[in-house]
Amino acid sequence: MKTPAQRPAWLLYLLECEDGSYYAGITTDLDRRFNEHLAGVGARYTRSHPPARVLACKPYPDRASASRAEHALKQLPRDRKPGFFDADTPIRP
Repeated sequence: MKTPAQRPAWLLYLLECEDGSYYAGITTDLDRRFNEHLAGVGARYTRSHPPARVLACKPYPDRASASRAEHALKQLPRDRKPGFFDADTPIRP
């Protein structure tokens, strides 16, 4: 079993797609995941909305907290999503 220091941190990330839309997801390896999205083997959404760039990412200690943060981010209106990554406290929709 891996010790806590060996476990990868989970990252919540926000992509801007070529059409200007946003895509949010979680991963332990952002470079790998971004390349998967570019190659069309990532999420179904990014197959039809190819990503242009990573707008932001934020680490979380475990998958559960990253998933909760992803859900909270997806509840926000579009204009407030980038600000989610600047906040030290949870943002309410």
